[in-house]
Amino acid sequence: MAMTQDWIASAGQPLRGTLDIPGDKSVSHRAVMFAALADGTSTIDGFLEGEDTRATAAIFSRLGVRIETPSPSQRIVHGVGVDGLKAADGELDCGNAGTGMRLLAGLLAAQRFDSVLVGDASLSKRPMRRVTGPLSTMGARIDTDEGGLPPLRIHGGQSLTGIDYTLEVASAQVKSAVLLAGLYANGETVVREPHPTRDYTERMLKAFGVDIDFSPGFARLRGGQRLKATDIAVPADFSSAAFFLVAASIIPGSELRLRAVGLNPRRTGLLQALRLMGADITEENASEHGGEPVADLVVRYAPLRGIAVPEALVPDMIDEFPALFVAAAAAEGPTVVSGAAELRVKESDRLAAMANGLRTLGLRVDETPDGATIFPGELQGGAVDSHGDHRIAMAFSIAGQLAKGEVRVGDVANVATSFPNYDGLATGAGFALRKA
Repeated sequence: MAMTQDWIASAGQPLRGTLDIPGDKSVSHRAVMFAALADGTSTIDGFLEGEDTRATAAIFSRLGVRIETPSPSQRIVHGVGVDGLKAADGELDCGNAGTGMRLLAGLLAAQRFDSVLVGDASLSKRPMRRVTGPLSTMGARIDTDEGGLPPLRIHGGQSLTGIDYTLEVASAQVKSAVLLAGLYANGETVVREPHPTRDYTERMLKAFGVDIDFSPGFARLRGGQRLKATDIAVPADFSSAAFFLVAASIIPGSELRLRAVGLNPRRTGLLQALRLMGADITEENASEHGGEPVADLVVRYAPLRGIAVPEALVPDMIDEFPALFVAAAAAEGPTVVSGAAELRVKESDRLAAMANGLRTLGLRVDETPDGATIFPGELQGGAVDSHGDHRIAMAFSIAGQLAKGEVRVGDVANVATSFPNYDGLATGAGFALRKA
């Protein structure tokens, strides 16, 4: 049994400097997958050296793809073509990566061989029916444990047929799984969404030469296409940058520059919400990497005010709510979140975990089934549980910078899955944060 690891966060310095945030996790997963399926050799720069993304790369190595690591954050992937994967000798471990497991379900459902996808304790509690359902409609055969939970036992050798599918719950992971299965299916596959979600898969398939038609909330491709190798520069991860955007916004005297952050419009709801709250965040050096918009973000301390978060922004900031809750705790007046029921089925029940943690630190938080109202106030010291959820751990490390006493953040080992060396980067910028 692995030892749990805790942090002690306390009042630190104003945040200063220029930070290089690790590469985007969503883009890193997909870059390795699509490069593996492409004809030819692709180079990936800025690959996130996190446990989740390494787990995905390791899976493709076991499926017969040669992947070199000439230097940290770089991968050279020798693609085997859409029909070149080989059966692995045993279970494929996705670690903590819901993205990895759900996308691989779509991809492996179309192969000639059987596969079994497993994950860690947290991933093994995450619902997979929303992805196995539409894949079954296409002709896939995937068995799960009771309640639609992992492991996923995927039966190979099935003939898949394209579908026109409307997602019940907007999910970029489910959409992507259906589109990847659609690459192998007979005919055309169409995915429609109740709300537009992140379009990393669509943008990157296009970069790899796939003829795909997409617009917000809609994607269509025909089966039988091949991918052409291409080089990918992975932008800095906006969800990781989010913690520093919030921290510099609420710690007086702060000014940070975050370099080359990915600004996919389906990802940056938090940026819009913070600006509505009065945050001082500017964009400089805008460019485009591999179909993704990128810019430096310069953030300076500014007094924030509470808002009713527009529901239209919620799907575009679903991973950033732990950081938003801390911004709300430091604002003037209450902040109201609604339409965010999806937060209850992430790595943890993020609504409950953030609400309970802020209450422990002395604030009033009123929960609803799909959101919460956060009443700001003076944060006290205390012990909060991250429930092994990396984003909650990082959020409370920020809260500790404003607290009157020390904040002990429990169970932080999973931060390495998405943001290696977060604590090193944070303390270098001015955080007071140490291992307990």
